[in-house]
Amino acid sequence: MAGPSIVSAPGQEDWVEQALLAELRATAPQGVNDSITLIAQDGANPVCGLHGATSYGWLLIKTLWVDRTHRRRGLGRQLLDHAFAEARQRGCHSAWLDTSNPAAARFYTALGFEPFGRLANTPTQSPPGHCRWFLWHTLQ
Repeated sequence: MAGPSIVSAPGQEDWVEQALLAELRATAPQGVNDSITLIAQDGANPVCGLHGATSYGWLLIKTLWVDRTHRRRGLGRQLLDHAFAEARQRGCHSAWLDTSNPAAARFYTALGFEPFGRLANTPTQSPPGHCRWFLWHTLQ
């Protein structure tokens, strides 16, 4: 008898994450494991948003985006402040994220994030010179 087959499953990301979290909840002490999604709207139009999740006392910022026409107005900082407050209520002590955008890395560093890792392509790897920064921040 053949075992399970592996298939491409676009759209099943939430199922995979929820299955893992359910197993972790059953086998290890937990903090509040749940997602955080925030948006800011200009009228009825979303102009920026943040998506993250809390787990084991950490807030993971998965995505933070601000519409180009609304940048440099403090919206990114406000989203992070709201996410930090929610994470603290859930018992989180720190936050972490990764980015491959040099301007975003500078933005996060200016807000007090500290680098803890980096993955970088060499000039002969595709795309040449691509870099991903990993940063963390204490939630005080």
